[in-house]
Amino acid sequence: MAELADGAASEGPFQWNTFLDTPPEEDRFDDASFVVLPVPYERTTSFLTGTRDAPAAIINASAQLEDYDVELGADTSLAGIHTAPALLRDLGAADAIVGQVDRLADWVVREGKIPAMLGGEHTVTIGAVRALARYHEDLSVLFLDAHADLRDSYMGTQWGHASVARRLLDTCPVVHVGVRSLAEEERKFIDETGLPVRLWPPETDFDAHVQSVIDSLTPHVYVSVDLDVLDPSIMAAVGTPEPGGMDWGQITRLLKAVGRHRRIIGFDAVELSPSAGPPACTYLAAKLVYKIMGYALSFDQS
Repeated sequence: MAELADGAASEGPFQWNTFLDTPPEEDRFDDASFVVLPVPYERTTSFLTGTRDAPAAIINASAQLEDYDVELGADTSLAGIHTAPALLRDLGAADAIVGQVDRLADWVVREGKIPAMLGGEHTVTIGAVRALARYHEDLSVLFLDAHADLRDSYMGTQWGHASVARRLLDTCPVVHVGVRSLAEEERKFIDETGLPVRLWPPETDFDAHVQSVIDSLTPHVYVSVDLDVLDPSIMAAVGTPEPGGMDWGQITRLLKAVGRHRRIIGFDAVELSPSAGPPACTYLAAKLVYKIMGYALSFDQS
């Protein structure tokens, strides 16, 4: 687009293709607390496809969000949100995307900002966590997923969406929440290692469940949300939908509590397949991303 005259950006109307459709004068990297990283990577999906379309779809849907958050009583966008250009994936080895995301997230963290990554398939999480772990020795991952993703390899690769949590364990502790589908080999691995994998629905009341999750997390937390952790009744647009999942109130209550008692230093939303469900699913994904930003700002230092 040709350079606009002074003031033109605020006069519009233009579509900026940024999160919240933020105009350039408000989308400055230097002023941002959050940097949205679109990573449209899709290589190892094993059921429904389309995750490569998710980042653009979420950004487009976010234009319809209200900047003011009724629950939090605040305009989260005032903290500053910059949307980076979409990452073009390396066409080399399957693990190449991990290195790409690692370098990208490292740049964001080095500048003192919080990466908010939009996948793409879940594999992209590995690179972001590796980058953050270099800056935070006490990092842990809150892994919200209907599946454990603990296979050592799947369909001939150790770098696929079914092995993400297994690879993350090479870097830092992982706390699973929402799991309701397991392979037998994963069940054995969990039992042998004593991993804190919380099956869904919880056996305790929900408040006790939330507290147990918080108690298992370290002071600095990366939140990874595979959107199939949600029930298909509200999130059908995922590559591997699994019945019996979390609802909106449950996931937001959990994330709000994590934000209050642990410091969220990065997060992602992955595995959305926009064409596999109604537009409401993509809007929900965008709203959840914005919610996590708000919760990340609510850390209680008392």
